[in-house]
Amino acid sequence: QLRLVESGGGLVQPGGSLRLSCVVSGFDLGLYAATWFRQAPGKEREGVSCISSDGGFTKYEDSVKGRFTISRDIAKNTVYLQMNSLQPEDTAVYFCALVPPWHTLPAMLQPDNVDHWGQGTQVTVSS
Repeated sequence: QLRLVESGGGLVQPGGSLRLSCVVSGFDLGLYAATWFRQAPGKEREGVSCISSDGGFTKYEDSVKGRFTISRDIAKNTVYLQMNSLQPEDTAVYFCALVPPWHTLPAMLQPDNVDHWGQGTQVTVSS
């Protein structure tokens, strides 16, 4: 059974950092692209960052460029999102997702193209 389990969320002060992890079980992570989404209260779910199935390509939503870094460890079947210089507007539930590898990078950031979702982890940035 395929499962995606996120962890690493929490409460952090503005300017702080968090690293989110997404452990994939029941499926070979190398066969799929992976995307981190987030959803703030009252807002639509948005793609934050994605990484191609071979790990060679990444894309970031404009507001997180230079602050967030997506990576993966195939041996651990895990995807990461390193988040630095966090701001209150980054507050949201963050979701890990698997996307079919044939999509373009921009398409990987669209929720409609997701095949499998994790349950989400809350990130709160507040002083």
